[in-house]
Amino acid sequence: MYRLGIDVGGTNTDAVIIDEALNVVAQIKHPTSDDIYDGILGAIDAILSESKVDPKKIHLAMLGTTQCTNAIVERKHLEPVGLLRIGAPATLGVPPLVDWADDIAKVAVSVAMIGGGFEYDGKAIAAFDEAAATAYFESLKGKVNSVAISCCFSTIRDEHEKKAAALCRKVLGDDVHVSISSDVGSMGLIERENATVLNASLYKVAQKFTDGFAKSLSEHGIDNAKIYISQNDGTLMTMAHAQKYPILTIACGPTNSIRGASYLGELKEAIVIDVGGTTTDIGVIQGGFPRESGVAVTIGGVRTNFRMPDVLSIGLGGGSIVRQHPDGNITVGPDSVGYEITKKALVFGGDTLTATDIAVKLGMCQIGDASKVDFLETDFAERAMTVIRNAIENGIDAMKLSSDDADVILVGGGSVIVPSTLTGTRQVLMPNYFGTANAIGSAISKISGTYEKLIDYETLPREEAIEAAKKEAIQMAVDSGAAKETVEIIDVEDVPLAYYPGNTNRVKIKAAGDLAI
Repeated sequence: MYRLGIDVGGTNTDAVIIDEALNVVAQIKHPTSDDIYDGILGAIDAILSESKVDPKKIHLAMLGTTQCTNAIVERKHLEPVGLLRIGAPATLGVPPLVDWADDIAKVAVSVAMIGGGFEYDGKAIAAFDEAAATAYFESLKGKVNSVAISCCFSTIRDEHEKKAAALCRKVLGDDVHVSISSDVGSMGLIERENATVLNASLYKVAQKFTDGFAKSLSEHGIDNAKIYISQNDGTLMTMAHAQKYPILTIACGPTNSIRGASYLGELKEAIVIDVGGTTTDIGVIQGGFPRESGVAVTIGGVRTNFRMPDVLSIGLGGGSIVRQHPDGNITVGPDSVGYEITKKALVFGGDTLTATDIAVKLGMCQIGDASKVDFLETDFAERAMTVIRNAIENGIDAMKLSSDDADVILVGGGSVIVPSTLTGTRQVLMPNYFGTANAIGSAISKISGTYEKLIDYETLPREEAIEAAKKEAIQMAVDSGAAKETVEIIDVEDVPLAYYPGNTNRVKIKAAGDLAI
């Protein structure tokens, strides 16, 4: 039995096939096309040809894709959304989408605020205005197929959101896509609401890439495989879950690379530097999983608070364009030749000087025709490499939590441009299969469950609360497709909230296990 892992990047679509013992059987890199499905089909063709594996023996297929991120950033393929906020009169002072740019705010074609919602201690602000909700949903008939529902302090009590969701389906039919904020984001009404609107607007994008992936597998005879989609905490979800929560695929590329780096480098605590053709993502492995960001994250200009990996992205990659300016200064990036590197870089016969050309000139790697960069002066190449080194070292410093030297794992096809010694590091590893770590991370990932709730320890003692939360997280992982006997707790967090009554804490438990096959 084999696993197929595919990760779609801006420059390349990477694919790997892994056997039952999680050994890499074959790996390929295929240029990402303007239509990513052509790239995926090409990658599947190439990996099957390279591995000689019988498609019928591939029983698991995983996909990591940038489709949802691209849709938000480029303002393309987003579905019109109706937004209902439950929280009047308390939240009327700050209307929905208040800080959205006009070009993305228009995704919400209708917005309403009605009575209901809760205080921070769970007390009702007002009764749920069922009549107003019904009238609003009636007004949406024929206008939208997707609805976002948010409610004040729904992370504490979600009854009003669930009532509204049931009412929405009653009025608009079971085919309507409904996103409720308590399922999507964390504390903070505006940021949670923003994330919910984005999630609602992405449902058609998610349907397209999940159905398209399934179809492309079937066309290649891979019709016995269970299909999973990478999500941004370094674990997997089913196609049905991805269609319901497409926003969870955002930033899955960096998390796949971090998981793959941890596996290949055999380290559970390290800094991962993933260098692609255009950008470098710097993340942190904690306990074998990506460190999660603790602050609100802006996506395409929209401030959100759903879970995201703590990743620093810089405009540096293998295809970054190198320039010497009239004042003698050298810059590397942020613009890049991207997936056209094999046409435009000097070592491939092109006419654009890139970071890869600099690495080849300095003997750091053997790519293309090294004679084509013989004319470059060594001093110039070394000065350009100093620019690259400084950018990477500054990024490492920004991601560290202490001044101690850290282990670093280099992955990604562009990592050949990174020096083998870096200030502030204990060791710099470039493991085997470093170029396809993202696809490997997708293929070897686990299934997880995350339980998060506000609990008053005066009502329920801490030990009992934590134990109950662990059981909930484990069951959530099992329900998502993990084998129960393999599930383990990978993160426990409880944070006291001084502004809440009693001894209230935010309890967050994450469990993960191997796929149940």
